Amino acid sequence: DLLRNEITKKSAIGMEAQVYMKQGKLVPDDIVVKLVADQLKLLEAENWLLDGFPRTVEQAKKLDKMFPIKYCLNLDVPHEVVIKRVSSRWTHLASGRVYNTFYSPPKVMGIDDETGDKLIQREDDKEETVKKRLEQYDERTKPMLAYYQQQNKLTSFSGTTSDEIFPKFAEYLKSVIFSKR
Repeated sequence: DLLRNEITKKSAIGMEAQVYMKQGKLVPDDIVVKLVADQLKLLEAENWLLDGFPRTVEQAKKLDKMFPIKYCLNLDVPHEVVIKRVSSRWTHLASGRVYNTFYSPPKVMGIDDETGDKLIQREDDKEETVKKRLEQYDERTKPMLAYYQQQNKLTSFSGTTSDEIFPKFAEYLKSVIFSKR
């Protein structure tokens, strides 16, 4: 969401990131680390949870130097499930409403329920783009997960649906993380 917000604002970092995203590539570490670090500086006195970051060992090491990580939580979902879910998303640009043809379809396919405007599929939600990004994700993220595993900071939650994964995740947060406050 940070990257998309920067793209929407047409900031320099957002425009630079957009070039990579449109090509189905992951945004380079330096860009993402700077963006996340700037946001975390605003939250230094608070607890926070990062979603989708870090994704590489390089990002993890840079982040650990600035903001040491205590826990790394990994949601382990099969690629075919991710591809189906993401490539089924359709967006109403003006409002940001998101539909999913499997889980929350519009009343009329391709049309926003509230305005009647045409829905679009973002470039990074198209199946081929999702497949490319997952290949890059595997190449870059498996070493990062090993990095945190070696430090005994990694916990993985496997499943194919939110209903399956979320209860395990919530229980872990409650019993392990929040109990240590």
